[in-house]
Amino acid sequence: MSTSESPALTEAELKLLQTLVYQECGMHFDDRRTPFLQDRLQRRLKECQLDSFYSYYRLLISQQGKQELSRLLENLTVNETSFFRNKAQLDLFQNDVLGDLFRRKQERRDYSVRIWSAGCSTGQEPYTLTMQVADALSYHYLRNPIPYESPLPKPLVPPPWRVEILASDINYSVLRTAQEGSYSERQMSPVDYGYRLRYFDKVGDRYAIKKNVKELVHFDFHNLKTEYLPQRNDIIFCRNVMMYFDEAEQKRLVEKFYRCLNPQGYLFVGHAESLLGLTDKFQMVHRDSGTAYQRIEVKM
Repeated sequence: MSTSESPALTEAELKLLQTLVYQECGMHFDDRRTPFLQDRLQRRLKECQLDSFYSYYRLLISQQGKQELSRLLENLTVNETSFFRNKAQLDLFQNDVLGDLFRRKQERRDYSVRIWSAGCSTGQEPYTLTMQVADALSYHYLRNPIPYESPLPKPLVPPPWRVEILASDINYSVLRTAQEGSYSERQMSPVDYGYRLRYFDKVGDRYAIKKNVKELVHFDFHNLKTEYLPQRNDIIFCRNVMMYFDEAEQKRLVEKFYRCLNPQGYLFVGHAESLLGLTDKFQMVHRDSGTAYQRIEVKM
């Protein structure tokens, strides 16, 4: 396509499209990130073979444009992820947070654990969490055995414990990849030999998540802008997602997460993200460079 065939994006059109994206999913594009948005809009315009950004906007708000709107939103997220990302945070999760959670649960004879990975991308985060929960639960079970008939072969999660990992994203294509659970040698580089042996099957030159791990993870489409979000979570991971939102939307999201957590539940955000100045409903938990936030319960 020659330059003459590429229509210019006017300030008014940009504002219309920015507002639409913000209304749909809460993503905010400031001056620093506007070139990225413009690039993605140019690509979609070319793909749709339209001659102006205003006609593209009209398509997006039409009944027929719902699929294209989903495609645009998919193109606006950077799906960078890896296994065991931010190890200090995951050590805090496995050694401190899960230990505290299991103790409190066992005291109440509530053996259900529910964790939500919001913005799960291609699945490495929820699968990492599942492996860590399985390891931590085995360790906890050895030290705090429950008189319960365990079936053979030994299950990944010892009864009566029940674990559910919910993983969600706004991007359908990454969710499909996550559900397949098949990863290349390069993607597996952060995964040590012990984890590979216990939780993966080698299939050709790729590594497939074992069936018993997959069964604990439920993938679903969720738009964090909506009010219909998963409830009664013990722990929420939402890392490197809030950076897409402006402060007003971040405050709304943190308030939603508070409501989506069980009492004394934990929220993990990205390494460069913070709840400072957004809320006073969480207290920071910090160990060896790892940070999480625990829900504060209001005493009546």
